[in-house]
Amino acid sequence: MHFRRNRNKCSLGCNLFPGLQSVPLPATRSTELKGRTMTDTDPADRQDPSAQSERFNQARAAQAMAVLEDYVEMIGDLIEEMGEARVTDIAGRMGVAHPTATKAVARLKREGLAVSRPYRGVFLTEAGAALADAVRTRHRTVVDLLIALGVPADTAELDAEGIEHHVSGITLAAFEAFLATGNKA
Repeated sequence: MHFRRNRNKCSLGCNLFPGLQSVPLPATRSTELKGRTMTDTDPADRQDPSAQSERFNQARAAQAMAVLEDYVEMIGDLIEEMGEARVTDIAGRMGVAHPTATKAVARLKREGLAVSRPYRGVFLTEAGAALADAVRTRHRTVVDLLIALGVPADTAELDAEGIEHHVSGITLAAFEAFLATGNKA
């Protein structure tokens, strides 16, 4: 069985971006180069390459931190529920293979956020527990804001999972201030 690939569809043909509207692209111009036409963005629309590179570096670092935060939060939840977090339970809850969870736990240990004991589970250090609490608080703020804006609770929970890791401190403070004023802009 073969499936057609489309940038906006998965390999099975499901729409990856439902509700995504077409967005106008920057003005382009065509140039002739050795008999081939190339489309290039207008020079006024180009960014400084070093600034663009820095933006992508920050995005990759934020993504790596998001994964770390998800694991810390999950370990904290498991400890609260079961008294400890076993790698098998972490993998199951995160929806990843056991080796993936093992690597993540090793990274948390290197970062000083978790410890493990032989024949026991994984436990958060003081720094890990503080990070887990901060992530939970940030998540709740984003969920509360989305609900205040009229987003259904289940959708707000799902959307907050992505937003919570990328929201800046300034934006988070604005969310909290908005919520504190009784949701009046």
